[in-house]
Amino acid sequence: MISDSSKLKKGQLLKVDLINLNDRLPVSLFNKLQKDPLGQLIGYKMVDGNQFGLVVKLNIGITQWFFENELSEID
Repeated sequence: MISDSSKLKKGQLLKVDLINLNDRLPVSLFNKLQKDPLGQLIGYKMVDGNQFGLVVKLNIGITQWFFENELSEID
């Protein structure tokens, strides 16, 4: 889980933590992420009044946003 996304850099490799998704994504996307949960950070998205999401270009060719607790850094 990412605790401070302000330290992340554009292009950084991230991994989707599937256990933290809470059924927010379509089943078809979740199934694809089970095979390859990696992607690169491409930006940020305001998702409500006090939270923002991280926009990730996934290795499976899809761009999707996630909350900080749904992602982790790859060293």
